[in-house]
Amino acid sequence: MITADPTLRTALSQPEPDEHGIDALTLGRRIRELRGSRRMTLDTLAAAVGRAPSQVSMIENGKREPRLSMLRSIATALGTTVDELLKTEAPSERAALEIAVERAQRGPVFTALGLPHIRIGRSTSDEALQTILTLHHEIERLHRERAATPEEARRANAELRGIMRARDNYFPELEAQAAGLLRAVGHSGGPVPQRVVADMAAHLGYSLHYVADLPHSTRSVTDKRNGRIYLPIEQSASRDTRSPILQAFASALCGHEEPTSYAEFLRQRVETNYLTAAILLPEDDAVKLLAEAKTQRSISMEDLRDAFAVSYETAAHRFTNLATARLGIPVHFMKVHESGTIIKAYENDSVRFPSDALGAVEGTTVCRSWTARTVFDVADRFSPWYQYTDTPSGTFWCTSRIAKAKEGEYSVSVGVPFSETKWFLGRETNNRAVSRCPDESCCRSAPDELAERWAGQAWPAARTPTSLLAALPTGTFPGVDQTEVYQFLESHSPTR
Repeated sequence: MITADPTLRTALSQPEPDEHGIDALTLGRRIRELRGSRRMTLDTLAAAVGRAPSQVSMIENGKREPRLSMLRSIATALGTTVDELLKTEAPSERAALEIAVERAQRGPVFTALGLPHIRIGRSTSDEALQTILTLHHEIERLHRERAATPEEARRANAELRGIMRARDNYFPELEAQAAGLLRAVGHSGGPVPQRVVADMAAHLGYSLHYVADLPHSTRSVTDKRNGRIYLPIEQSASRDTRSPILQAFASALCGHEEPTSYAEFLRQRVETNYLTAAILLPEDDAVKLLAEAKTQRSISMEDLRDAFAVSYETAAHRFTNLATARLGIPVHFMKVHESGTIIKAYENDSVRFPSDALGAVEGTTVCRSWTARTVFDVADRFSPWYQYTDTPSGTFWCTSRIAKAKEGEYSVSVGVPFSETKWFLGRETNNRAVSRCPDESCCRSAPDELAERWAGQAWPAARTPTSLLAALPTGTFPGVDQTEVYQFLESHSPTR
């Protein structure tokens, strides 16, 4: 077995700090207090550092992190040092209170409740700030108190998504693992055929065995003792037959041990899926194709899919891995069930996904006007659907397609801010929508005319999902029947 680089095991365990480790809110309040103590106006400080007053205001409000060169200029203008500005403690008790309230307002509780931002001024009393903060803490406490296993999983998923955003969804350790394995089996570029995948398994010391009695809760089962990977004889028409093999030995490459928490299970799954995609769409080849397409202003998920003979979803996932780190393009990705429920989501382009008070996005409902929802109303299922959507956080362009699974149809969408649309095919589309979410009047409540006509007159019979009252699957590998797996291995073991 190949031993993974030790950094692999913690590749997703901690978010990376910002470039200078700056606490923007504390820094901003410290600058504001020092400016006030020196009787300097905002305009005076801005002129001293050669910036517009609005830019300095953004720094003081903690909405922008200044570069080190700007910090030096501000420190000089205020007659202090950079080290003094970067102290982690608040400059005063009042400032600490303001910072705490500002953090609360930028957090998931305020966002989920749709509360308007409160501007904190000198006239805002300490008592008012303390009341806001106390109410916020109580709502947080209630959410923690009610948190059962599903909420723990959602919180872990939200934290993991934040870590992925901090790294632009790009993991060079896993890219290196994929490249090394491809070299080891002599792959010279282009699509990776099934034969090469089988060669990889053999290179890692595994033999492949296709069986009819694979445990129903599994996609594959690996016998680590005897170096065997068991796979189903019957393959899903919608699933790439290479992926289960790659995912089976990817855990060995990543050095995964049995997960001890749901957060670790999720991290391992992300690493496994990432490594699988990095093998199917090798970084150098994929970046070369995408860079050429960017030069020609013709980036297309369909072209990426066809070039490497993968599914649209895999191509879209892989694009989000490489878009920012290798092409300089901020991006967001969504997988949405036909009901409107978000299955997977990723963003580093400031698009505003819906979220609950825990900060979780998966499981929430996306706006009806977003491309991920409007694509379900398009009759042409063979062509990509392009759309511009005006949102409170800006205008975004998306390309989307529909796929099928046993749970129903789902859409896969890739989007970018309006300024980045110039690199993509489909930018000339006239399809446009407006989303005001999280404003309730956008799509969460019925239009007034319909509500007045039908309120109190409708009694739908809800199709209740079987999982509504079920606890999240538990165990070392959530959802997998351990006894069934052990019995399966016992019956197939060559040493029995």
